Formats: sequence, structure tokens, C-alpha cells
Amino acid sequence: MAATKTPPAFDPWDQAFLANPYPAYADLRAQGRVHYYEPTNQWLVPHHADVSTLLRDRRLGRTYQHRFTHEDFGRTAPPAEHEPFHVLNDHGMLDLEPPDHTRIRRLVSKAFTPRTVERLRPYVDGLASELVGELVAAGGGDLLKVVAEPLPVAVIAEMLGIPESERAQLRPWSADICGMYELSPSEETAEKAVRASVEFTEFLRELIAVRRKEPGDDLVSGLIAAYDEGDRLSEQEMISTCVLLLNAGHEATVNATVNGWWALFRNPDQLAALRADRGLVGTAVEELMRYDTPLQLFERWVLDEIEVDGTVIPRGSEVALLFGSANHDPAVFAEPDALDLARPENPHISFSAGIHYCIGAPLARIELAASMGALLDQAPSLRLAAEPERKPNFVIRGLEGLLVEV
Repeated sequence: MAATKTPPAFDPWDQAFLANPYPAYADLRAQGRVHYYEPTNQWLVPHHADVSTLLRDRRLGRTYQHRFTHEDFGRTAPPAEHEPFHVLNDHGMLDLEPPDHTRIRRLVSKAFTPRTVERLRPYVDGLASELVGELVAAGGGDLLKVVAEPLPVAVIAEMLGIPESERAQLRPWSADICGMYELSPSEETAEKAVRASVEFTEFLRELIAVRRKEPGDDLVSGLIAAYDEGDRLSEQEMISTCVLLLNAGHEATVNATVNGWWALFRNPDQLAALRADRGLVGTAVEELMRYDTPLQLFERWVLDEIEVDGTVIPRGSEVALLFGSANHDPAVFAEPDALDLARPENPHISFSAGIHYCIGAPLARIELAASMGALLDQAPSLRLAAEPERKPNFVIRGLEGLLVEV
């Protein structure tokens, strides 16, 4: 079967599409398993089975530079002025392939063992309760600014050993860097990302220098110790790993929190069920991650020719795996467009799959459950104060804010 042209409803720069992309995804799934999208020169994959399979297919990679030069791969090298961003991004394990990915992930995974993450639960619960308490005391406010954002930023900063007095710039740096993950980012976006990359790199270089002299019980000190004990981890890899952990460690959690509560306000029967039965919190977290997926698209390079439903996708192509579409695939989820907080089977792929499965997924689940539980306990009458404005992004899906009243 030949690839189809992308239906016109799929337009990641259209405000109506950004407000609700899920009907367009249904059109994509109905019209085929793979679609060539000319505006971004990508092959879109919308079905859950294909997305799940390709995430595990080693003929695809997050990078190609471990095997090919830009010229060999038929690609143009990024502009020289963007180099600080690419140096920072390309040395993080999310954009590496084995053996480098394996080596770095093995070291970092020691900080994310089930036991280590579980030890963080009292800290996460206490901080969530404190932040929600501030929201309640004020009679409401922006749920994003008061609760959703500070919680995961503080947790990952605590893990990295970043002093509380030096955390204010972390979220702006992260937001500017993550702008480069959108489709066809503008030159202005690139300039912001480059500036943030330079500043963030210098900040972490200084922190690493301090931790070399004064090691603590934190991840940065642990990575330095691993380096000193002979594990091959360069300073740039340390820096890139810390930036990745901060960006990935809070970006999805922030957006999942506000996307989730916005979905609950639009589905009052489900919110009422959650308030009546706190035992639903665990499945509610999974369902809200599925229902309005914070990361809508994940890209892969085709390292060796693949075939999807009779369509040959040649080496050098880029595949866009549509997580948001896969999470609404009726072949996997009964009534996928309905919010069901008690959904018993929920194999969503919001945390990816394969070797790049989100290493912080257990921590993200604890954070989401902690903020949800605190809001249910302390603000049982929480309600929407104003219609939220959606961020003009496609890949990373979130809101500009979520004003609530208690």
C-alpha cells in the first residue's frame, strides 16, 4: 500500500488544530498507517501498534552521527551559530545511541532506582502539600505557576544538588531550550535556545567545579564520583545529562498537571468520581497522561531502510511518531476520546518505549499523584476561574496558565 498524502486537517501551525488535534489524528489513522508530510519532510506514523514497534526498532535512531556524517546521510549540518545548542543537546542520552547511550543511562539510572525514587516520596508529598496550601490561602490563582511548575522543578533541582537560591533561572532556560523541539523552529527561537544553552552550560560548569571540591549527596556529585572511579563520562556529558534531566524531569510533568486539571474541569462527572473515591488517583494519573498527551510527537531518523504497510521509507528520512494519536487509537483503547479515570487497561506511550523509555517515569507518577492528592484534600471545591489559553506549540502540549478558585 502506498503512503497517503497528509489530510489537510493536520496542520501543526493552525490554532484550531492546536486546540484539539485529536479529530485530525482520527483522519490520519483512517487514511493509512504512514503519511508523508511535505512541510516538515517527515513521515507521520499515527497508529499505536506502529508507533510502539518503531520505538523499539534499532533501524531507527535519535541520532545518525554515530554512523554517518551529515553529508553521507543526505542532510545539511546545522548553522555554526547554533552550535552551543547542538553541543548541549547532542551529548544528552536522549539524543544518543548505543554504546554512548547505554554507558550514560547506566550511570544515571542509579539515581532512579525504585528504592531511590521511593525515598523521595515524603519530600514530594510535603512540598506538594505546602504549595497547594499557598494556593488555598490565596483563595486560588494560577495552578501552573503556584503548584504545577514549582513542584517538579524543585524535585529535580534537589536531586541535582542545585541550591534553592540559584533555581530561579532553571525554568526559563528550560523553556527556551525546549523551543527547539518544535517543528521548524524560527530563528528567534534558535537564538533564545543558543543563549540559554550557553548560560545553562556555564552555570553547570561552575556547579560541577564546586562539587568536585565539596561533594554532596546529590546526582552531580555522583556523576563526578563515577568519572573519578574510571567510568567514561566527560564533563560535557555531565552537563548535558543534567540539562536533560531538568528539562525532561519537569516539562512533561508541568504540562500533564495543567492539561489534566483542564480535562477534569471539562469532564465534571469524572472529577466528581475522583473526589468521591481517592483510590482512583493511580489510574487517573495514567488516564490523564493518555487523554491529553504532554509530548505529542517523537522523532526518529531512519538509519536503515524500513517498510510500513508496503511503503518503503528510505535511509536518511525522518519519522514522526505521533504519541497523541497513538494514545487515542480505538484499536487499543475503548472509547479513546472519552475520559475514563477508572480505565483498567491503559498501555499509553506517553513515556515512550524501548531504550529511550523515560528514566524518570516513576518519579513523574509520584509527583502527579502528590499534587493531585493535595488538591483533592485541601481544595475539594476547586473550580475553574477563567478559560485557559493554550500555548502555541504542537510537540510539547501545554497551557499558558490555569486560573482556579477555591
